[in-house]
Order: sequence, then C-alpha cells, then structure tokens
Amino acid sequence: MTERILVGKSAQEFFRELVSDALAHRSLRVQEVTEFYLVNLLAQYLQRDRLFVRTEGGETWTEPLALILKRALEGSREDRYRHLRRLGDTSLFVSGFFGDSLARSLVDVGYYIAMGERAYDALSETQGPSGTHELFGELAERFAQFVDLFAEIAELSELSSNRGLIRLYERFLLTGSERVADRLRERGVALFSGPPRRPGGFKQ
Repeated sequence: MTERILVGKSAQEFFRELVSDALAHRSLRVQEVTEFYLVNLLAQYLQRDRLFVRTEGGETWTEPLALILKRALEGSREDRYRHLRRLGDTSLFVSGFFGDSLARSLVDVGYYIAMGERAYDALSETQGPSGTHELFGELAERFAQFVDLFAEIAELSELSSNRGLIRLYERFLLTGSERVADRLRERGVALFSGPPRRPGGFKQ
C-alpha cells in the first residue's frame, strides 16, 4: 500500500481505509462501534501526549502500565474509567505497532496483551455511556486479534519495515531528532512535537 499519511488528508481518513482493508483481508467482522473506536485510537495516538506524560519539571516519559493500573484502582469512578481506558488503548497501540521494541524490552507483548485485556474487561463491567459494554467487551475478548490487526496495518502501509515511516516516527517520538523530523516532513508526514530523548524507549 502506498504512503498516505499526507498533509491535507486527515488521520481519521487514513486509518479508516487501513482498518477497513485489514479487516477485509482477515475476514474479520466487528461491531461498527468497534471499528470506529479502532480508527480513532490510531488517529489519536499520533499525538505524543497519548503515549507520554509530562512531569512537573517539564520532562516527558512513558508511564509504566502498572502505574496506570494503580491510578485506576485508587481513583474515583471517573478516574477509574479514564485510566482503565488509557491502559487498554496504550497496551493495544504499543503491542500492535511497536512489537519489535517490546522484544528488546524488559516486558514482552504478552504482558501488554494481558494488561489490555484486563483493562477493557473491567471497562465492560463498568457503568458508562450507552453501548460501551458491548464495545469494551469485544475489545477485551478479541484483544489479541486486534493486536495482530494493528501489526498488519503497519505492514500494509509499509510502516513496519526498517525503512518504513513507523521506524522513523518511532525514532522521532523517542529522540525528538530534528534530522529525523526533516526526513518525515520530506515524505509528507504531518508531525506533532516529539519529547526529548529518554533512555529505554518503551521499557517498563
């Protein structure tokens, strides 16, 4: 599939096509609300603040999944919902798009899948907006399938190879390198500001 993260084309449009193509290729049928959720999740995670948190000192870092879970368990009902959703979304996105990085990490994809399934399952049992029970229930039950789906989306869009955009984008997120940013801009990628370099990448 040709490169299509282009200026002038929204992230939602880009990922809607990729999600639809990947679902069709795998002959997977999902609820319409689930497909919509997956598209928006991918689009939202182009923004660095979805993966990184900012400290009081202004530094940015990747928050361990266990800490997100701790915040969910100790917070109010609203906080619990918000943190569980962030835990599920982060687990799904990272395990699907950055599996190679996890292979070099202290924790593996299985850990992310377990945490993501647990988060979405808890959300499916939590009182929320209409329709969320079915949505999060499907996300929990088929979490591993959606991880594979995201991995295929990276492959379909040529973003998972060593020369692909995802490798450049991942490096940009981890380092904030202006040189890498220039290479991405040359290929028409609309960028958000990246955080300063932090050792360890996605290690927990």
